[in-house]
Amino acid sequence: MATDELTRLVAAIERHTPPDGVCDTAVPGLLLGRQPTPTDAIALVVDPSLCIVAQGAKEVFLAGEVYRYDPAHSLVVSIDLPISVRVVEASPARPCLAARVSLDLSVVGELLADCPDGPPRAPLARGLDVSPVEPQLLDAVARLVALLDSPHTIGPLAPLVLREITYRVLIGPQGARLRQIAAAGAPDHQIARAIRWLRAHFRAPLRGESLARQARMSLSGFHQHFKAVTGLSPLQYQKRLRLQEARRLMMDEGLDAASAAFRVGYESPSQFSREYRRMFGTPPRQHLTAVKAEAQPTRFRRRTAVSAR
Repeated sequence: MATDELTRLVAAIERHTPPDGVCDTAVPGLLLGRQPTPTDAIALVVDPSLCIVAQGAKEVFLAGEVYRYDPAHSLVVSIDLPISVRVVEASPARPCLAARVSLDLSVVGELLADCPDGPPRAPLARGLDVSPVEPQLLDAVARLVALLDSPHTIGPLAPLVLREITYRVLIGPQGARLRQIAAAGAPDHQIARAIRWLRAHFRAPLRGESLARQARMSLSGFHQHFKAVTGLSPLQYQKRLRLQEARRLMMDEGLDAASAAFRVGYESPSQFSREYRRMFGTPPRQHLTAVKAEAQPTRFRRRTAVSAR
């Protein structure tokens, strides 16, 4: 997909990324990444966002399903989801270059009030999907990244370009998903409310009835809608939150496995070790040693962040 918009986006990302890694930027809600080689899958929780690959390709895994995106396709995430992501096309000569733009659901709500006529409501569906990327959307993302060339323009212009990007997603192929999340009273909106509560209280024992009340649904209806949107049961979702936080505590704060397990809500270190191995493929100590050994030569590796990278 050779277009002027894509060429400008590739050049802008190259100007503002380290040789290898993901970086925050001065533009609120904008992450950029460059990866010169394919990678193993990394587990993380991603917020509502637009994910663009300007060069190379990535794959996202959720509940046994694979979503591939590349310069011809964008990934839109409409609700907080625990996913795994990997780079599948990259080389030193043509590294994978990517951008992630956070989507502010309050801005989505404002735009819905201004343009109520849009894509029809979609049937209950996953909270992420891939669709062909439109030139106008690529152009807006390229302009957002290019603001980094002139830092004094970020304050006045970034909110305007972010609003434009949100609008273009809203009127595009995946706009119906965003409308469902932002529309008060819609099932997806109620599930989003429960997920926000769950993310804030994931250390506590899970009470299905309490979550259903947060969503203002019956218990059976809540479980049905939750799995339809996230691909996971509430308990599976909570486990992923706990395990990813435990991994962060061990890597960033130096906690041992037992301390990290208790910190995130596990009462049994052996259960934590089993579930950690099931998710990451190796026991906590072995996994941590391997990750640190892999990261040590790269001076630009940052904290594990949303990859859309």
